[in-house]
Amino acid sequence: MKSLSFLDHPLAAFPPPDQALTEPNGLLAVGGDLRPERLLSAYYNGIFPWFNSDDPILWWSPDPRAIFLPKQIKISSSLRKYLKKQPWRYTVNHAFSDVMAGCALPRQKQAGTWISQDIQTAYQKLHQQGYAHSVEVWHGKQLIGGLYGIALGQVFCGESMFHRHTNASKAAMAVLQQHLLTMGFALIDAQVMNPHLESLGAQAIKRTDFLQLLHLYRDQDVQANAWLPSEVSLELP
Repeated sequence: MKSLSFLDHPLAAFPPPDQALTEPNGLLAVGGDLRPERLLSAYYNGIFPWFNSDDPILWWSPDPRAIFLPKQIKISSSLRKYLKKQPWRYTVNHAFSDVMAGCALPRQKQAGTWISQDIQTAYQKLHQQGYAHSVEVWHGKQLIGGLYGIALGQVFCGESMFHRHTNASKAAMAVLQQHLLTMGFALIDAQVMNPHLESLGAQAIKRTDFLQLLHLYRDQDVQANAWLPSEVSLELP
């Protein structure tokens, strides 16, 4: 019988993902902390935190799981034409904190955000340690969109994206696709399916299938310079 686990001391380990509840879908554990070691252990095992600022820390491993295969991200012909007309610049790991802050702003019809200051501080530590990364979209000197996530081997665990100009977050996704393919990544974890992700080519797969892919790619090597801060060009056919 599945039951919720409570991480009630610093060394408490995560239970196996298949012990997650079916309702709410994927809730696995409560409590613990946001130390880099625990966060990395979570992602390494297909688990991620997601909770409101007034909730305890909640850990999830939903079934099904949303993923992208980098080669299968959809960039529509209309979006390609639109992006080719824009004078935007694109960078990797130039403004991680600013991207997180952009992602933390409440969206339309949302009263708050799950990307609390504690979450921002925790992931900034992961960024400093070389695990968390960002893609930025600029119009002149203005940051108009971006995304961030965690890289483990050949797996990129996407966390959030934002835009201040139309299609800027989709542009960030196109840059991410190009970057991951160049650097030898094989899998993007998108966590939970939604219409926006589906429109970009995400697919929902069984948790067991996701974990098999995660175990296959999480320890594989990528290019040593994969995440050096850089300005990149978006190559669109």
